[in-house]
Amino acid sequence: MSQLSLQSNTPEPLKETLFVQVLLPLPLPKTFTYRVPDKQAEKVQHGVRVIVPFGKKKIITGVIKEITNQAPADYEARYLFEVLDDYPMIMPQQFKLFEWIASYYMATEGETFNVGIPSGLKLSSESKLQLHPQFNRDDSPYIFSNLEDIVINLLKKEGLLSYQQIAELASTKEISLLIKELLRKQVILLIEQVKEKYKPKTEKYVKLNKSYLQKDKLEQLMELLEKKPRQLDILLKYLQQVPVFQDAELNENGFAKAQFANSGLSDSSVNTLIKNDILEVFDKEISRLDIDSNHQYTADINLTDFQEEAKSSLEEQFAKHDVNLLQGVTGSGKTEIYLSFIKEVIDSGSQALFLLPEIAITTQMIQRVRKIFGKQVGVYHSKFSDAERVEIYRGVAEGSINFIIGVRSSIFLPFNNLSFIVVDEEHEQSYKQFDPAPRYHARDAAIVLGKIHQAKVLLGSATPSLESYFNAKNNKYGYYELTQRYKEVKLPHIEIINMKKEKAKKQTNGDYSHSLIEQLKVEVEKKKQAIIFQNRRGYAPYIQCETCGWIAECENCSVSLTYHMHQHQLKCHYCGFRQKSPAVCLNCESSNLQMKGFGTEKIEDDLHLMFPEVKIQRMDKDTTRKKYSYQQIIEAFENNETQLLVGTQMVSKGLDFKNVSLVAIVDADRMMFYPDFRAHERAFQMMLQVSGRAGRDKEQGQVFVQTYQHDNPLFYYLKNYDIKGFYEKQLEERYQFAYPPFYRLIKVILKSKEAVQTQKSAQLMYNGLTQIFGTKRVLAPHEPVIAKIKNIFHQEIWIKLEKGHPLDQAKQKISEVTNKLKEDKQFNKVRIYFDVDPA
Repeated sequence: MSQLSLQSNTPEPLKETLFVQVLLPLPLPKTFTYRVPDKQAEKVQHGVRVIVPFGKKKIITGVIKEITNQAPADYEARYLFEVLDDYPMIMPQQFKLFEWIASYYMATEGETFNVGIPSGLKLSSESKLQLHPQFNRDDSPYIFSNLEDIVINLLKKEGLLSYQQIAELASTKEISLLIKELLRKQVILLIEQVKEKYKPKTEKYVKLNKSYLQKDKLEQLMELLEKKPRQLDILLKYLQQVPVFQDAELNENGFAKAQFANSGLSDSSVNTLIKNDILEVFDKEISRLDIDSNHQYTADINLTDFQEEAKSSLEEQFAKHDVNLLQGVTGSGKTEIYLSFIKEVIDSGSQALFLLPEIAITTQMIQRVRKIFGKQVGVYHSKFSDAERVEIYRGVAEGSINFIIGVRSSIFLPFNNLSFIVVDEEHEQSYKQFDPAPRYHARDAAIVLGKIHQAKVLLGSATPSLESYFNAKNNKYGYYELTQRYKEVKLPHIEIINMKKEKAKKQTNGDYSHSLIEQLKVEVEKKKQAIIFQNRRGYAPYIQCETCGWIAECENCSVSLTYHMHQHQLKCHYCGFRQKSPAVCLNCESSNLQMKGFGTEKIEDDLHLMFPEVKIQRMDKDTTRKKYSYQQIIEAFENNETQLLVGTQMVSKGLDFKNVSLVAIVDADRMMFYPDFRAHERAFQMMLQVSGRAGRDKEQGQVFVQTYQHDNPLFYYLKNYDIKGFYEKQLEERYQFAYPPFYRLIKVILKSKEAVQTQKSAQLMYNGLTQIFGTKRVLAPHEPVIAKIKNIFHQEIWIKLEKGHPLDQAKQKISEVTNKLKEDKQFNKVRIYFDVDPA
């Protein structure tokens, strides 16, 4: 902990010529130069964190990017306050990645640094008050109120108090006016108390006093304790767990104090031995990470012949290409190939990174991987606490963790010997960061990270992104395709159900076809499991009045409110607004309100009515908010405690359940007709991925796809597993309409609280851009699908640049147009963002 007075930051005489350029976690386009005090000079090195003043009142954690003797030319450098680390927390390779991401995605290095380190490594600060050292109550010319006298006496007694403490102790709510007056009368100083957010987890341990490590002394002690059997039991337990005479150094490691009580021994007897200096108590730093250090791990990975063939081919490809694409049908055993490569890397002493798109996938994968690699594995994702993420971060920096499994933010970890990167399910949209900036794509950033470290990158998917497929097809990436499943298990049979026809024949039960319900009954009776997929959570997408057509909408966003039955609430999934579901129409007061559409919550309820004796669970954002929710749901399904699992896209990715014989996609049309040029590609990928959860053991699985558009060509390709045919058709359309992978896209997003102001600024921006790029490359301003979120209005402009167009030059021109628009005062409240390669 540091206490820093902002008011006493007077520069010392100019003795020191050492300066540092500090990168700050702020949306600023440059580093800032600080002078290094004499006492901190020895600790200064690249990549260490420092506490620096910024502005009039802020104290910020930054990181040293450069060390120089050159003072800044345009401002007087202030002194940094403190160097926090003994070794670098940001590696040179990380700085290179920050620079690339900031440049490519039109963000700042500060924004990239901000998302690149866990918040536990940043510092929090709060203003506190202390009496001014020169304040003397008797000599002061001012008159003090009773309340002011109370505060003065409190500060004399306590020394340092926060605003809140003073407000509580002085029983006043007018704290701001009181503080302002005391500052004017020169009674107090504002002190910024800076705290490290991360604190190591410690546990009380005990060790034997060194004087008893000699055999004769220990024998005397045991004779002395014979009349005190409880204390003797403690000593014998300690010696049993810590055999000090086999190795005296073991005594320094000690034994957890809590373990005595866990063994049924007296805690008071332990305390007596501590009091009598027989045992010594100390705090020991322990890991927060859930790794069983006593478990015996086996490093056997047995590949089948066709997996060995795939690996050999990929090794040959890696001699020519740093990036390879492994396309393998669902259940083909891609993971075993990944892990075989990774084991070789770890055994050689290098580091490996295994990227996954979702936390849900990590649950099963972690269990598989830890059986092979044990404590060498670190897991990194947002469900971990700040402190747990800091421990992983430090473990990578120190070299004690060589293998990371994590989501997109894992690319920012401080690797210094990275040799191999796997991007599993590389097609997934979850790899794209949407807000805040930088709006990077982790797959593409991982490829750049590989170049920085000279590491090999393996992309894997049953349904690759169209861009990766195109790159492999054009020999930019190496490529190998696995066409058969592990143990030659057959791919599931996909049946397309024509809901229009079933509705006409009255063969539906609500939202479900007769054939689907009958097949579910069969699987339930056979004690098999089924997954029911609907990519929409909640009970009903919206409520509508059948009399006047009114729809319940969010008051902050231009979206309908989703009905959640269990809370009897309408919720906005964008801003979190919620209200009680009305009994009557808020427009015409009719009671004829109907729920439209269906989400996972409604499907779960419907299934409970159809199968009251069957254990059913739901996996979506609403049921997986807690840290271990994913794990508990997946383990229950894996152990056959749950028979039917209802879920959103979480259930489509990388999960391996042996007893699942049926997958139902109950609303295929909703995915296909979203207004996005990638909609058909994403729908095809998602349906094929979720289909792959069925029949992964011996029997062929079944997949039922419900649609009102059964003659859509997409279903022909899906039913026949014709991925290449579908992709070739998509590539033709992309070329025709000038979309990736033939063109690059840059989306300009304009936001403000005023709809008219947003529209005007977008039109001016469009006019400026078309003067540079022409009207064919710039699409006219338009409202996105959701035009208002949290009372902020949105406009978008899309820029299409053919491959080969100078991208850096284009970004520079876009920035110039943006800066010119910001110079106009009427638009200075309009915020402008950029999304390069929008997903």
